[in-house]
Amino acid sequence: MKMVEPIVQPAAVLRGTLRLNEPMAKHVSWRAGGVAARAYIPAGRTDLATFLATLSGHEPVCFIGLGSNLLVRDGGYRGTVVLMHSPAGAMRVEDELIYAEAGVACPKVARLAATRGFEGAEFLAGVPGTVGGALAMNAGCYGSETWDVVAKMLTVSRAGKLSERKPTDFEVGYRRVELCGSKLGEDEWFLAAWFRFRPGDEKRARVRIKKLLAKRIAEQPLELPNAGSVFRNPPGDHAARLIEACGLKGHEIGGARISEKHANFIVNPKGKARASDIEALIGHARDTVKRRFGVDLVPEVRIIGEAG
Repeated sequence: MKMVEPIVQPAAVLRGTLRLNEPMAKHVSWRAGGVAARAYIPAGRTDLATFLATLSGHEPVCFIGLGSNLLVRDGGYRGTVVLMHSPAGAMRVEDELIYAEAGVACPKVARLAATRGFEGAEFLAGVPGTVGGALAMNAGCYGSETWDVVAKMLTVSRAGKLSERKPTDFEVGYRRVELCGSKLGEDEWFLAAWFRFRPGDEKRARVRIKKLLAKRIAEQPLELPNAGSVFRNPPGDHAARLIEACGLKGHEIGGARISEKHANFIVNPKGKARASDIEALIGHARDTVKRRFGVDLVPEVRIIGEAG
């Protein structure tokens, strides 16, 4: 195992990489934030399971895919991050289900499903994260959500135990997923999932994917560092509408700006924003909407670490 710091045995025989003081701006889509005390890149699920079992039960652990829904504060994360994104992650058809590892980018699942004659996966082309992240937050867009199509999933516990889970093991809501009897994201994490899509027409699915991506490009500031939608949509309304109605499009704090194209996006246009700028802008938008409309916007993004 290539690493900078030795860990207690038997981790020294593991494959993968362990880094100290890893700059997290390289691993989150906002391109801002502090360092992680340790960052582990596993070579496979067996190595990951063994590595987790070597950690103290009090060690903070955070799994990160594409970092498209995460902000690490400027003071850094005093724990271990596990970098899961895997461009070569496994995907295949198994018994009329699509299997995908947690580190696979969601748009790849959409394309594989289309080429194999399935429909219903097209929305995943618009989810800018990995399968693991989509499972953890029930990511969705354009009227569909991840857990609408989940058949079963594989998880790993802090003790290194692999478990095949059913959807009924979880409580799932809008951008919310909880595991009955365990703390998802603290004591158990997703490793893979099997998705059930309906049989369909490849050409029709590809056309839908193309239209969805064109809509995203037209409506969202994808050319600038961002983390997707910052807030959940409140019941019967849209966070973007409320923020825009407060006149906050283009509002800046430090190097962070509320997008002029989509008010529920915060961008880092020059790559110089600090995590504190972004967090302050999130707070300002929440406070302003609360004062004017009495609506408490709930952040969709996850914020971890210590203040700088």
